[in-house]
Order: sequence, then C-alpha cells, then structure tokens
Amino acid sequence: MLSAIIILAIAVAIILGYKTGINTGLFCMVFAYIIGCFVLGLKPKEVIAFWPTNTMFVILSVSLFYNFAAINGTLEKMSSSLLYSCRRFPGLLPYALFAVAVILSIMGATYFTVLAFLAPITMMICEESKMDKLTGAAAINCGALAGGNFPTSNLGVVFRGLAETAYEKENGAAIDTFGMEMQIFLFAVVFSLILISGYRFFVKANRNIGKGVTFKKPEPFNAVQKTTLTLMLSMMAIVLIFPLLQILMPANASIKYISGKVDVGLVAIIFAVIALLMKIAPQKEAIAKIPWNTIIMIAGAGMLIAVAVKAGTIELLSAWIGSNVPKPFIPIAFSFVGAFMSFFSSTTGVVAPALFPLIPGLSAATGLSGAVLFACTVLGAQSSAISPFSSGGSLILGSLGNEEERNTLFSRLLLVGVPVSVLVCAAYNFVVAMML
Repeated sequence: MLSAIIILAIAVAIILGYKTGINTGLFCMVFAYIIGCFVLGLKPKEVIAFWPTNTMFVILSVSLFYNFAAINGTLEKMSSSLLYSCRRFPGLLPYALFAVAVILSIMGATYFTVLAFLAPITMMICEESKMDKLTGAAAINCGALAGGNFPTSNLGVVFRGLAETAYEKENGAAIDTFGMEMQIFLFAVVFSLILISGYRFFVKANRNIGKGVTFKKPEPFNAVQKTTLTLMLSMMAIVLIFPLLQILMPANASIKYISGKVDVGLVAIIFAVIALLMKIAPQKEAIAKIPWNTIIMIAGAGMLIAVAVKAGTIELLSAWIGSNVPKPFIPIAFSFVGAFMSFFSSTTGVVAPALFPLIPGLSAATGLSGAVLFACTVLGAQSSAISPFSSGGSLILGSLGNEEERNTLFSRLLLVGVPVSVLVCAAYNFVVAMML
C-alpha cells in the first residue's frame, strides 16, 4: 500500500508539473516531506538530508563555467567555424550538424544551449540545402544528447552521480561510473548515426540535399574568445587525462591517487574563478544563466526517490520487473518506460532518478549488465526528447519564422519524429543488451 502511494505521488508530481507549468521538483519536495515525515515517521532533518548535494554542486559549477563561453560568443563562433569547414561535403550535412552538436556538448555546453545556438542555423541550412527539416532537427537533437552523455559533460556527470548513488544504496558497492558513462556515450553515438542515416537515405525530401547550399566564412575568434577556448580545452584536458591514464595504467599508484582527487565540479569552480579574474564575461550574467530550474527539478525528484528507497518501493519494483518481465524484454521495458516518462518530464530530473535505483538489484537478479541497463534507460528516455512538448522540440520550432512551417514541423515531430525514434531505440537497446 505504501509503495503504491509513493508511485502515485511520483506520477501526480509529474502530471501537476506538466499541467501547471510549475517545476516538478517542487511538487516532489512537498510529497517527500508529507510521505517521509507523516507516513514513514522520518525526522524533518532526515528528509532534508535526501537533497543530492554532490550532484547539485557539479551541475552548478560546470554550468557556471560554460556560461562564460555562451555569453561572449565563443560557442556560437565554434558552431559557425565547424559548419564552414564542412562546406565541401554538402551531402553529409546531417552528419556535420550531428558532429558539431556532439563536440559542443562534449565541451560542456548544455543540451538547451546547443539547440538554442544550432536550431536557427540548422533550419536555415535546411532551407538553403533542400534538406528535410525533421532530419536536421533529429541531427542536432541527437548530437546534443549524445555529446551530453560523455562522462565529463553535463548529462554524463548527472548520470554518473545517480548510478553511483544507486549502487551504494543497493549494496554499498562501488561502480566504475566513468567507464559506464563512456559506454552510454558510445551507444548513444551509434544509435544516433543509425537514426540519422534512416532519415538521410529514406526520406524523399533528402534526395536533392546539398544542392545550392552556401556557407559564410565566420569572423576569426577575438582575443576574449580565444582565451575562453583555451580555458575550455584546458579544463577538459585536466578532467579527462587522469581517468584515462588510470584506465591505461591501473597499477600506477600515483595516477590512481591524483585521479581520485580530480573532481569535475571543483575543477570547474577553479576555472570559473579564473574566467572571472580575466573578465571574459560579466559575473552577473554568468550566474543568472545557471539552470536553477533544472537543479530544483533534479533535487526535488531525488528527495522523493530517496523516500521511495527508504520505504522499499524501489526494491519492490525491481522484484516485480525481474519476476514478471521475461529477461530478453527487460531492456525493451526500460526503454519504453523511459521514453514514456520523458515525454512528459525531465530525463535528468525525473526519469533517471526514478529508474536508476531499480537497476543494481535487477542486474544481480537477471545477470544482465548494469551498464547496459543504464544505457537502455538513458537512450530510451532521450529517444522521445524531440517531442514538440519538450524543451528541445520547442526550441527547434521556435527557430522557424513562418507559422505554417511551425505547424507542419510540429505535426511531423509529434507523429513521425517521436514514434520512429522510440521504436528504433527500443530495437537497438534489445540488440545491444542481447549481445553484451
């Protein structure tokens, strides 16, 4: 009965957030307090302690640093330069757009930032090159999500923290979250290329793609943008080099020690302070652009999920899926459930915090790879992110100036983009899970 109440509370929080436009995390906090204190008998301080401090700090610090690049035009200049470099291969435009989105996202730009910068450019390129707009939308959407899954990128950092917490709460065991997230990143890239190729070669409108397209040569990076780019590359190098060296030389004690001390959130704070001292963008604007809405959503959902874990709901759900869903169909189940939940809510704020805690126990019970199940959940949730009701889909639609074009693309995103992406992803997840 208690577990049913908690599951209902999660569903109601998602529905209320969707219907009212109020941050879902706030509703989750309310339910966490009511259920935690008045049903489970927890102390208020215990409920407050469920606030995911580590994850919140990383999101805040990483987004703060990369906001400098967004404000002073470095990210936009990078997009234009990378696109211009692909001007001699117009037939490969969908893949070029995908690559640009992946690179920007890996370098730390958030999903929304990547789409905000690339959506207007992409729709313009689609118009000039006679490329199907849904194809262009899918390319940048997949790229932004795939790149975000990189271990040190914004989404990757969140998923690593959630996975680590899930394993610690299940049996106190540790997990190689860097390696796990690298797998998710690679799976996401392959899935994206399959999906984009399907649009590229099977959509009739793309037969004349690339004919007549022109690219304007972007202006050179100015001094401030060059400095920003140097800081971005330096931060990436510091965060990446020691975990990679540890993989290559696992027996080296010095590398292992330093790798254990390198934290992406703390490193980002250092570089944010350096950026402020160098005055590459106004502090007020950089702080204002921190995704507080996302932070509240993830924190609130995390608190409610923690209450569910305390009540044994997660274990109950894990046991039910493990005993009622045939082993070969578990990856498909996670894929579809993730896609359905993500259609109405945030992948990082709701879907991953709700489903990740199920995975350690289910992996142990069925023998399926935990990393693969994490990947199925993430990719499934992200497969419906192109929905016109999502932030990504709305950004793409908002980049079109013509009302008639917006209405047409709205219907195609909803009736073609989402179903195709979800079904292809489910099939892909099934194949990957059976092979590994």
